[in-house]
Amino acid sequence: MFKVIIYAGLSITFDEAKEILNTSEGVEVIYKRPIQRGDLGQAIKEHPDIIGIIDGVFHQNSAVGHKEILNVMKNGIQVFGASSMGALRASELDTLGMHGIGYVYKQYASGEVDSDDDVAVMLDSDTLEALSEPLINMKYVFTNAVSENVITKEEKDELLSIAKKTFYPKRNYSQTLSSSSLDNETKEKLIDFIRISPDIKKEDAKSLLTCIKNLVENNVNVLD
Repeated sequence: MFKVIIYAGLSITFDEAKEILNTSEGVEVIYKRPIQRGDLGQAIKEHPDIIGIIDGVFHQNSAVGHKEILNVMKNGIQVFGASSMGALRASELDTLGMHGIGYVYKQYASGEVDSDDDVAVMLDSDTLEALSEPLINMKYVFTNAVSENVITKEEKDELLSIAKKTFYPKRNYSQTLSSSSLDNETKEKLIDFIRISPDIKKEDAKSLLTCIKNLVENNVNVLD
């Protein structure tokens, strides 16, 4: 039996994730809540072949440590990261064997982003629903808005400056736009653009799950 453990629930819901990667013949997929310090010690005891880290805690509890991930990989377990805590840790450990996937990972790996604040959100601890907007998503949307001539580069810089200065639990599009100097027509156009823009953290999570799905299918076929 090929076993996969995925830490998620915030960037992508468990139901959405299972539509891409789920338990099937010869494969057991276990979904767990956002990872925190100490979780990987228990995960090793479950003898997984692959661990995927999407979401993790930053401030509520201690974040998963680098040594924990390195210890997992030393035990022959492949570790993938994307979207949030996974992207952050993958950018720090990719030269040591952790696999990073997606836009957010590349932002960290390139040095374009260097703070965990960029992916941090306030969440409902019971439902794992995000109650604020991650800065990395806002940066992605505003940058695309410049490319589509919805806003100017100067307006993007102003919006990102406002968002960056806002404590992450209170960060959202409404507050950012209302604090800006954008005129009402531009705000309305930008709001329409935001509504049709993808959630890049979720898209990265989907990419990670798809990547692992392909690896799992290849391994199961080999075993067959």
